[in-house]
Amino acid sequence: MTVNPYQNPALPVEKRVEDLLGRMTLTEKAGLMFHTMAAVNPDGTLPPGDAMIPDTGSLIRDGQLNHFNILTFAPVTPRRIAEWHNRIQEIAAGTRLGIPVTVSTDPRHGVIDNPAASAAAGGFSAWPEPIGLGATKDPAVVRQFADIARQEYLAAGIRVALHPMADLASEPRWARTSGTLGSDADMVSELIAAYVRGLQGPELGPGSVVAMVKHFPGAGPQKDGEDAHFAYGREQVYPGDNWEYHLKPFEAAFAAGAAQIMPYYGMPVGTGHEEVGFSFNRGVIEGLLRQRYGFDGVVCTDWGLVTDAEIMGSPMPARAWGVEHLDRLSRIEKILNAGADQLGGEQCPELIVELVGQGRISTERIDVSVRRILRDKFRLGLFDHRRYVDPDLAEQVAGQASFRRAGLEAQRRSIVVLTNHTTLPLAEGVTVYLDGVDPAVAQAYAKVTDDPAAADVAIVRRGAPHEPREGGFEAFFHSGRLDFTDQELAPLLSLAATVPTVLDVMLDRPAVLTPLADETAALVGTFGVSDEALLDVLFGRSPATGTLPFELPSSMAAVEASREDVPNDTAGPLFPYGHGLTL
Repeated sequence: MTVNPYQNPALPVEKRVEDLLGRMTLTEKAGLMFHTMAAVNPDGTLPPGDAMIPDTGSLIRDGQLNHFNILTFAPVTPRRIAEWHNRIQEIAAGTRLGIPVTVSTDPRHGVIDNPAASAAAGGFSAWPEPIGLGATKDPAVVRQFADIARQEYLAAGIRVALHPMADLASEPRWARTSGTLGSDADMVSELIAAYVRGLQGPELGPGSVVAMVKHFPGAGPQKDGEDAHFAYGREQVYPGDNWEYHLKPFEAAFAAGAAQIMPYYGMPVGTGHEEVGFSFNRGVIEGLLRQRYGFDGVVCTDWGLVTDAEIMGSPMPARAWGVEHLDRLSRIEKILNAGADQLGGEQCPELIVELVGQGRISTERIDVSVRRILRDKFRLGLFDHRRYVDPDLAEQVAGQASFRRAGLEAQRRSIVVLTNHTTLPLAEGVTVYLDGVDPAVAQAYAKVTDDPAAADVAIVRRGAPHEPREGGFEAFFHSGRLDFTDQELAPLLSLAATVPTVLDVMLDRPAVLTPLADETAALVGTFGVSDEALLDVLFGRSPATGTLPFELPSSMAAVEASREDVPNDTAGPLFPYGHGLTL
């Protein structure tokens, strides 16, 4: 059997890249420049494809695509993901050059299930949401998380993490706050560096998972806190002239060796940069990222910038903010001229072929991106012993007991006690009334009653307030108001007047808790933790050590008056950044 130079693991990566590049057709190169979605059936097989997600096998065989972001719309075990991974690698091995597939994922170690942002942990170890890691303010915890995620991903065949988010939580209303590590640039920089090193190790290699850090140059300053997935949230604004502040965590990620970068959808307004989405923005990618920072890794756009789509039955126009007037060819041309290498969430390589055929994009420009993309495949060992994975090993590694214990401990450490009117810690064996807590879990700590009047204390769990949005896809984003309505407050205040009440609020965004702070016996903030983790802290089995990763505003008026690009900027916050009582 003839072994071509690119198939020889003894050769340097750059020689293998050049050999393979010289053998590729333009169509094969174009296929490499798309990073689209693939669905995984619960049994590990490939779905036939539909209007939202085409058939993966056909995309590999006919479109020459080989980068896929897995979506799991139903619970899928790591073993089944590994089996699916091997099936698509077998298809890829049968193509002309046998270029292996690179599989990626959004975060999948928390509780929030949003097809556009993250998946619930399922068979992987369960940790607090990233904002909860930020509440620990401990780089060692973040690095441990990232290293465990690396091992679990690697076992299942996932080689690119579409995370971490280096964005700062500077606008309290922003729906993506839960995916950040907090609001303070210096603290987030420490945590981001630890995160990248935990995923990639000292350098990118066969044991690494690529960190695709996002969303350059910082997606936090969304106008009015609206999200740039949607046309009404396309603008990023800097009323505090705080552009440079948002770059700090990315600088830390570069120093830690981040291999890939994703710009956000948003378009900067009033900054001196062209007012187009960041992936179309040559001044931001080629100028700031490539030239100022010297970044020569893969730049992949966020998903769906070129083609209008329908997602979950709702129309989803391409996020071509500022260039809506351009046709699909011209949008891709502008993205490539801006300096990006891959188009996320798209599968139209024929348009790149057409651009080259028309002389609008040179083959030399295509080769620049293809080199970067191939280089990472070789460094990850995908052409060698890392093409296939062992489903038995995936089942043993992912979600193993030691990983789950580490995740549970991180959950405990993320919990923030906001107020405590001589109530905490609770004495074991007291009688509790529960709302939002599993009685089966609570019985290990206390007696449970369904009558508040018969209880010594009530324990209540609530999500942070938000303004429900219509549409299948849009409904996943918690946006708008941060304060409870009178209707939402009434049962909480009534219960607190009946029995001392410990209220836990899941702070996926910084809720306005002013009406509850003095009426409850204790107020706790969490960021995606289990009942067990919460009760361990409330009953004193574990210490309370978490502190707020952002301030909690005192009113919506204060939020509305604050500046989107300045963290912790609300007047008279109810609880400042870093607040947290110890127990």
